[in-house]
Order: sequence, then C-alpha cells, then structure tokens
Amino acid sequence: MNKTADIPVPVTLEELRETRPLAGLKVLIVVENLPVPFDRRVWMEARTLNAAGARVTVICPTGKGHEERVWEDEGIRVYRHGLPLDASGAMGYLLEYGAALFWETVLAVRAKFTRGFHVIHGCNPPDLIFLVALPFRLLGVRYLFDHHDINPELYEAKFGKRGFFWKLMRSFERWTFRAARVSIATNESYRRIAIERGGMAPEDVFIVRSGPDLSRLDRVPENPAWRNGRKHMVGYVGVMGDQEGIDLLLEAVEHIVRRTGREDIQFCLVGGGPSLEKLRRQSADMGLADYVTFTGRAPDRDLFEVLSTADVCVNPDRVNEMNDKSTMNKILEYMAFEKPIVQFDVTEGRYSAREASLYARANDAGDMAAKILELLDDPERRAEMGRYGRARVETEMSWPHQVPALIAAYKRVWKG
Repeated sequence: MNKTADIPVPVTLEELRETRPLAGLKVLIVVENLPVPFDRRVWMEARTLNAAGARVTVICPTGKGHEERVWEDEGIRVYRHGLPLDASGAMGYLLEYGAALFWETVLAVRAKFTRGFHVIHGCNPPDLIFLVALPFRLLGVRYLFDHHDINPELYEAKFGKRGFFWKLMRSFERWTFRAARVSIATNESYRRIAIERGGMAPEDVFIVRSGPDLSRLDRVPENPAWRNGRKHMVGYVGVMGDQEGIDLLLEAVEHIVRRTGREDIQFCLVGGGPSLEKLRRQSADMGLADYVTFTGRAPDRDLFEVLSTADVCVNPDRVNEMNDKSTMNKILEYMAFEKPIVQFDVTEGRYSAREASLYARANDAGDMAAKILELLDDPERRAEMGRYGRARVETEMSWPHQVPALIAAYKRVWKG
C-alpha cells in the first residue's frame, strides 16, 4: 500500500497563477478576531485565492500595527473596523459581537457595490458571521464557513460550565452550518463535527489545515540575548489567555527551578492577549521573573529569532474537549523551525507532531517539567526530533499541500 496516497500533491502560488482555476470569481472574506495580514491562515487563503484568479476582499478588525482602515496588497483589498477593548463577561461579548456585526454588514455592503462578490467566506469565532451573509443570499451569494474554533467547547474551556450560553453557542453553530453551502475544517475532528453536529453532507466538507507557508518563516541566526545569560532556552509562541495553560507552564518552570535546582534555563514566551499582565504578575509572585521573559506581541523579526534560538518549544494547552479536537498553529510553526516539542497528550496535537514531540500526562505540570529536562539533556534526540518535524512539514503539512483542498472547496461552493 502506498503510504503517501492520501497526501495531496502540493500546488504553489506560481502554478496557480499559470492555471487560474478560479478566474472570474469574486470573494469576500470576513474575520472578526484578528487583523489581516496578521492572521496568517486568512492571509494565506486570501493570497491563494488571488493567485488562482479570484478577486479577493477582506473585512477584519484593526489591531496593533494594522490601524489603516483601507489597506491593499497584491490586489487584495482589506477593509478594517474598530472594536471595543477585549471583551469579558456576557455584556462585554454582547458589545463586541454587536459592534463587529454592525461594521461587517456596513463594509460588506460597501464591498458589494465597489468590488462585488459571489461568495462570502466567514471565519469564526464567533459563529455569527452567517448573519452578515444571509441578506446577500437574495442576490445569489453563497456562504462558505471556515471553521477555526469549536465555540461551544471554547466557552466551556473558558468558563468551566455549560448552561444557557453554552446552549446558545450550540444553536449558533448549528445555524452556521445550515447557512453554509460548503464548510472548511482545519482537521479531521472538526470535519466530523461539521457532519455529525452540523448535519453537512460529507462531500461538502473539506479539510484545509493551517499549514505554515515555509517561504515566509525565516530561520535566522540565534540571538544569545534571548537566553538571558543561560545555557538553554525554552520557547513558546501563542495567545496569552486564561485557557492557554500558561499557568501550568509557570508551574513547570517553578518545578524546574525550585525542586530540581536547575537555573540554567530561560523561558521565552512570545505573544499578546487579555491575560498577559496577569501572567506577568503571577510569574513575579512565584519568584520566576528572571527566568521567564514575556515579550508581548512581537514583530516577525523577534518571533523568528526566538524560535531559531530555542532548544525546545512547548505547548501547555490543557487537555479538554476544545484542545483535544483543535490543531494549534504553534505546533506546526515549531516543527517548521526544526524544534522538538513538549506538550500534553491531545488527539490533534499528537496527529500534527507525532515523533517530533514528547507528550506529558494530562495537565501534569511536573511531568511537563520532566519532559522538558529530558530533552534539554539529550541534544542528539532533540536534533533527531527536530529533523523529523521539519521533514513532516515539508512533505505533508505545509501550505502548498493544503491548496488543492481549498481550491476544490471553492469550486464546490461556486459551481457545485
């Protein structure tokens, strides 16, 4: 049996520009939680559709470094809108989602009359963007749902309960799938949700993983300054939120420093988010400030330096229903930089990394600490795992391998 039979043949943007399989199609992408092009997945999708001959317009929020209300590159036009500060609590989310829906609708009308679109491509969270698309169905516009997060599980992970709002999330999810002509899933777990919970036909659900664009991830020379004078460095890249498990990582750091007496390891955490200041205070209260660097949201130059300098990279996401079914972009980025990984054992994390990672017991900070030390003390194993991860990304997981499924999804929604 050919083990590579299920691996799509990679397609480059240059090849798409030659064939233009989507020539004549006009697309509006709507994303709420991150600005574009900072949202790497959405920007890769937009560039791919553009290369395939489609005219692409994007609606997204503003963000740090992305304040221009109208921005254009490579023929892709991006309309940005403001949002209230990071929401917390029911009223905060109501305000944020209400403002987002208002501006998305206004800008969608603007885009329809200036650039036009045949398809609205909605990227959750939240599962409300279908409301923007519904009025345009009267004009023959079709809705494609890009399933980034499973919001009922995300709500439960954030608040530790179900109840009324969890049921409301399930309703929004169901209505989103009903409104969609085609759905894109980031992995097999999400595909099953679209079919089993969303009621979608299997032939209308396509897996498009968030494979890294290796042409835009630059491995650069190490910068010893990130090590803070220490022999080893452990890196983390991601959102600083309550559900990302950074508190467990800090417990692992405390275990390493206090219980094992290892003071030769620096931990460098790259990313911004609503819990950043709280985590900085927690680190200081634990007496770990000198061992843990929080960079905040960093430019690509700093991000690439940290990943190039790190000896080991970590993913401390808790084991729960949300994280078990979700593919974390950071895992594939670590692998692209040829770094061995330590993470808790979750289904999609193990599928992505396989032998490029060690897997700690569920939510056990002490075991994560032990796995980190195990790798730091074994440079040959680190190198072997790093090579495996890089090869897996190059031959199976990188963005060119996702392009055929994205183009197939668009042919389905446009002509199917």
